[in-house]
Amino acid sequence: MGETVLDYEAEAAHYDRTRGGVPRAEAAAEAVLRLVPPGARTLLDLACGTGLVTERLGRPGLRVYGADSAHAMARVAAGRAPGRTVRADARRLPLPEASLDAVAAVWLLHLVPFAADIVAEAARVLRPGGVLVATVDKDAAHDVGSDIDAVLGPYRSSAAASDRGDLIAASAAAHGLDPAPGTRFTGYGQGSTPRDTVRKLRAGYFASWFDGDPATVETLAAELAALPDQDRPRADPRYRLASFVRRG
Repeated sequence: MGETVLDYEAEAAHYDRTRGGVPRAEAAAEAVLRLVPPGARTLLDLACGTGLVTERLGRPGLRVYGADSAHAMARVAAGRAPGRTVRADARRLPLPEASLDAVAAVWLLHLVPFAADIVAEAARVLRPGGVLVATVDKDAAHDVGSDIDAVLGPYRSSAAASDRGDLIAASAAAHGLDPAPGTRFTGYGQGSTPRDTVRKLRAGYFASWFDGDPATVETLAAELAALPDQDRPRADPRYRLASFVRRG
């Protein structure tokens, strides 16, 4: 993985607008809730970002909290979930053991090299029978077989992806979490265009599978610029949600 990472303090101002907005957030929240047991009373949304998903996770009897390590993100989220949002590292949550019924990690594990630590911490704070719900294989979901993917394909590899489904399942098992049925949902508004893919390449958005070599960036930019329909979005990705239940 390259060293380029996004500055989520700066991203907060335009994050929702560039990430599919309400339609994508609603799809994610609905999918998470499908995997949260009916009797759950508490849910923590890890790396909650601006809280756009967090505020849609509520249902009768379920108290939803949000946590994010970025000041700017947590401030925005606090406006959507007042009194229920905290700034915290997902590896060191300010919570006692066995204190939650559910933990959600949507679009988080692919961003960090310490996904196993996050899984371990989620296991620590979950009660027996509690569930961890997490997106896995996110980069793979963005390969929809389009002409853009044909250009990027030779450079895209899941080998280094920190959210690979098999790796997350192994980490979960090591910390007392058993696999449970998962689901999928559509990333509305996330269909790529050639022009925007060039912008994202140059901005370092694909650090999880691309090392950002400047010469290669420009080679890919030229190939993408030659594609037709520069501003027509290709198909939206379908994200995978895995779930794991705490033993005992």
